[in-house]
Amino acid sequence: MADMIRARGLVKRYGEVTALDGLDLSVPEGTILGLLGPNGAGKTTAVRIFTTLLEPDDGVAEVAGVDVRRDPRGVRRRIGLSGQYAAVDEYLTGYENLDMVGRLHRLGRRGAPKRARELLERFALTDAGDRPVKTYSGGMRRRLDLAAALVAEPTVLFLDEPTTGLDPRGRTGMWDVIRELVDGGATLLLTTQYLEEADRLADDIVVIDHGRIIAQGTADQLKAQVGGERVELVLEQAEDVELARSVLAGSAVGAVVVDEHSRRLTAPVSGGAPVLMAALARLQDEGVKVLDFGMRRPTLDDVFLTLTGQTTRTTTEADQAREQEPAR
Repeated sequence: MADMIRARGLVKRYGEVTALDGLDLSVPEGTILGLLGPNGAGKTTAVRIFTTLLEPDDGVAEVAGVDVRRDPRGVRRRIGLSGQYAAVDEYLTGYENLDMVGRLHRLGRRGAPKRARELLERFALTDAGDRPVKTYSGGMRRRLDLAAALVAEPTVLFLDEPTTGLDPRGRTGMWDVIRELVDGGATLLLTTQYLEEADRLADDIVVIDHGRIIAQGTADQLKAQVGGERVELVLEQAEDVELARSVLAGSAVGAVVVDEHSRRLTAPVSGGAPVLMAALARLQDEGVKVLDFGMRRPTLDDVFLTLTGQTTRTTTEADQAREQEPAR
């Protein structure tokens, strides 16, 4: 399959801050690439370059075989973009928003209204189509924004955290729409902080941190990199956390992760169930009450913690500078 999205040695700097540091990636036709990383890792910067909103300082970026610097208009004719925040006019109706986009794409007086109604139906917005967007919920606005990205039936889509702010039901509905698009032949680059989203949707995953790729593969391949199993315990009393941490550390093959709010401890181990039973016995001897316990395979959360030392929602000051820099 031909690559519909390609980057080679992509570099972008904002003063002394390097947002992208030699990024290489490719997305074959009809697939979804999940671009993951902590806040500020460079995900949005990459999307802005691919969609011609930013110029790279070095390297090559191509979409559908078209160079983003040499022919930005050609790129724009081939892509759809749904950003982190719904780019819709809240004083227009849902129908008027889509009709306006259709006219900008020169679908004509007949084509634009027809396409607008088709998309309102597809995204379950028909009943709200003639209402001002300012009356829409957050989920409805996100669906309308994605519909707007599809008006011209692009072959390549860039979805920058498309389900941010949606409730679980809205997120699941959006996942179904995204999968339908790819089944219909579209190619997607998806940035997300929801690891379950990447696990469910992406054919391939690229993990970036500080503008560099630190891991790549399918979800299962990435999980296999961190290996082993995870013991999880939920304690009854917060004051027992440190004691439980020391008990688990004696059997762990890596750092014990503690969620203070939920009193949950997670430790990578080798040895299976006997390790869990031995830890429970030791905690019982120490008088520590355990509300819940179990063993599980590694998740993409574990991959992030192992590779970056942080979760996908940890943001440093320098990272914020990278992602909040305005488009130029």
